[in-house]
Amino acid sequence: MGLSDRHVEMVHEEAISLSARPNGFYAWDVDRQIRLSAPLVPENMDLEQISELDDACWFSGGEPASCRSIAEQFKLMMDADLQYPIILCAQGRLMDGMHRITKALTIGQKTISGIRFKETPQPDSADVQPDDLPC
Repeated sequence: MGLSDRHVEMVHEEAISLSARPNGFYAWDVDRQIRLSAPLVPENMDLEQISELDDACWFSGGEPASCRSIAEQFKLMMDADLQYPIILCAQGRLMDGMHRITKALTIGQKTISGIRFKETPQPDSADVQPDDLPC
């Protein structure tokens, strides 16, 4: 499966979540996602139902999966705070929380707290490339 139907999480100085499209990406400001999802009630979500667990999201943009880059992602994963719910779009695809998901999986959890939008918020940017984002 290509990037055209997958969500990837990018971490820059500001958190941005991306959804790949044929001409680039939709991009959402994670702080805005958190504000918009605040009224929603978190629920326990089965980790096995999160399809992005089988994606190469951190190393799909041409960055080699070097030992150093794997260690950097592992540190982010272990520092992730599981008290915050992951965020899914209305279609059930991940918008924010891959480090929390992989931490939960690593420590043996079967579920994770998550919020699913009833209607996916409009993106903050459309048809952009990750390197062109203002962060």
